[in-house]
Amino acid sequence: MGKEKTQLFDEWPEAYDRWFTTPNGSLVRKYESELILDLLKPKPSEVILDAGCGTGVFTLDFLSSGSRVIGLDISLPMLIQAGKKIKGFPFKMVLGDMLNLPFQKNSFDKVVSVTTLEFIEDAKGAVEELFRVTKKGGCIVVATLNSLSPWASKRRAKAKERHTIFKKAIFRLPDELLSLAPVKGVVKTAIHFQKEDDPKRAFEIEQNGQRQDLNTGAFIAVCWKK
Repeated sequence: MGKEKTQLFDEWPEAYDRWFTTPNGSLVRKYESELILDLLKPKPSEVILDAGCGTGVFTLDFLSSGSRVIGLDISLPMLIQAGKKIKGFPFKMVLGDMLNLPFQKNSFDKVVSVTTLEFIEDAKGAVEELFRVTKKGGCIVVATLNSLSPWASKRRAKAKERHTIFKKAIFRLPDELLSLAPVKGVVKTAIHFQKEDDPKRAFEIEQNGQRQDLNTGAFIAVCWKK
């Protein structure tokens, strides 16, 4: 990523965390976390790379499972915010680029990247790096923004109206995400409700979307086994 994108993320730590404290933001965090944990299945003593960890919103879930986590991000302010939350856990912060990970081959039991890929044009190159640093038999979980979701259309419209972080975002299709790796993967989506929905109604919509296994959720995640 270039300096422009680094500066873009530097401005977002506080606002990013505040969103998850809103009624629907907390629901989004709950369902996204459940999906990631279902695919990643972090275990005690495992060493996990959280690539693009941001402010550590999801990192805490991996640490709570007893895993040791290396959190990498391109934004120092994001990492500083993460460090404030994660004191006392086996967590190490690394400033770096997902396209050029500063780790040797086969360094991690598992690798996860949540809502980072949408800001990387060379998605295949990023996924290759994640595979490179994952041990044989480990898994790679990547979550990003789903192009099939109504959230994507609304975010594109907002980006055209005014300067937002989504002006730089790349929304991808489920099949497009699956095609980034040389092995077969499993893909699932979450967040079938809309940002403006009443929280109670949002809960019902989400349950229905998950029962039907819809592929149109705003949050899309894939899991590959190496």
